[in-house]
Amino acid sequence: MLLAEANPLSFSLLPFITSIVVALIFIAVLKVKVWPIITKGLDERNEKILSEIRAAEDARKEAKAAQASFEARLVEAQEEATKTIAAARADAQRIAGELRAKAESELADLKKRAHDDMDSARRQAVADLEAHAAHLAISVAGRILGREIRPSDQSSLIADSLKELAATRN
Repeated sequence: MLLAEANPLSFSLLPFITSIVVALIFIAVLKVKVWPIITKGLDERNEKILSEIRAAEDARKEAKAAQASFEARLVEAQEEATKTIAAARADAQRIAGELRAKAESELADLKKRAHDDMDSARRQAVADLEAHAAHLAISVAGRILGREIRPSDQSSLIADSLKELAATRN
């Protein structure tokens, strides 16, 4: 038969049955040998994807929990820092008050000591002045009288001079 003579609408049963049998054998072989391998690979891939999704979800939950824990610790640290700063300020104010009180006390002591030293120096100066005045009075009296004054005379003259000096100061 020539190609020109072949009728595309003509039907032969043997090639049709052969084609169907070959197609059925091919489908059976695919179903038995190839399809289980393909479905197994697809199932494994599907399970791997699902496990990775579960792992990512678990990691996200862990990260969220870790973030919440970190934020809680950060808040605690901030509160602790605030308390520590407040305590340090209170200590600084207390120490400043103590130092101020100590300085004021020392200053008062220095003033008292200086006042006492001035009083002592004034008394000493007055005593020296009185002694010098008494000595001068005795020298002058000795020259006026032309004789030497005895210790008993000297004591009475000194006592009288001191009384007069005290009376004039008051």
